[in-house]
Amino acid sequence: MGHIIQEIPATQDEPQRLRRPEWLKAKIPGGAEYSKLKNIIDGHRLHTVCEEARCPNMGECWHSGTATFMILGDICTRSCGFCAVKTGRPDYGLDWEEPRRVADAVKLMGVKHAVITSVNRDERPDGGSPIFAEVIRLIHNEIPGVTVEVLIPDFKGNEEALNVVLDARPDILNHNLETVPRLYRRVRPQANYEQSLEVLERSKAHGSVTKTGLMLGIGEKTDEVMEVMKDVRETNADILTLGQYLQPTKEHLPVERYAHPDEFKMLKEFGLEIGFRHVESGPLVRSSYHAEKQV
Repeated sequence: MGHIIQEIPATQDEPQRLRRPEWLKAKIPGGAEYSKLKNIIDGHRLHTVCEEARCPNMGECWHSGTATFMILGDICTRSCGFCAVKTGRPDYGLDWEEPRRVADAVKLMGVKHAVITSVNRDERPDGGSPIFAEVIRLIHNEIPGVTVEVLIPDFKGNEEALNVVLDARPDILNHNLETVPRLYRRVRPQANYEQSLEVLERSKAHGSVTKTGLMLGIGEKTDEVMEVMKDVRETNADILTLGQYLQPTKEHLPVERYAHPDEFKMLKEFGLEIGFRHVESGPLVRSSYHAEKQV
């Protein structure tokens, strides 16, 4: 797959006072193989977070056999300050053909590690958990050797909905904390820090490999990040991702600072010291970055 290296362009949506540093460079995907994979996704009427979020690692991940599919529609019932997915109340139910389309796309794309995430569907008591479970089952049953990671919402603390997903035996259960508790009202207004920790704790108690992620540069302090990392380790979580927040549009929270690569390196070392088995930490790291190496 061919790539060119290009600095992520600054846009009018970002505060002019902050100039993007030199280390924020991205691989721009291209070539025949990329076009083939994109056509498969479009042909199956699927959404990938890779494309929706214009992820800087998309080409590299697809080439490595990892792709992140977003299920349960494209309307989210929450209004997180960092996320570009549109907010509203979905007027549609569950699409029971979606798991089949995802599994078929995984097979055709030659994906080795499938990451399944979703919008929040708070209008439903089950949060859409049965669709998560069906995707996991279909991929495991029909495509031997492919591992499945789920990046799930908190299901509003509904333990039954969480168990529906866990009982399908994903290879990795990921639930992102996103930021430090002090900033939750601004960054994740409909979420609860303790509830998110509970998701990780319950998932680990169920026997899952667990994972979470944090953004840097949205107003947190480094010592607060380290405190969150310690809280997460108390749930016995296995994997942590740390990356730089980038403002998707002018309507979203501004970038407060660009964390230096040395800070990411220090936090990775700290994470390994306190017991995480794997820490992926760097300016361009996203939840699914190098996910195929974390199973």
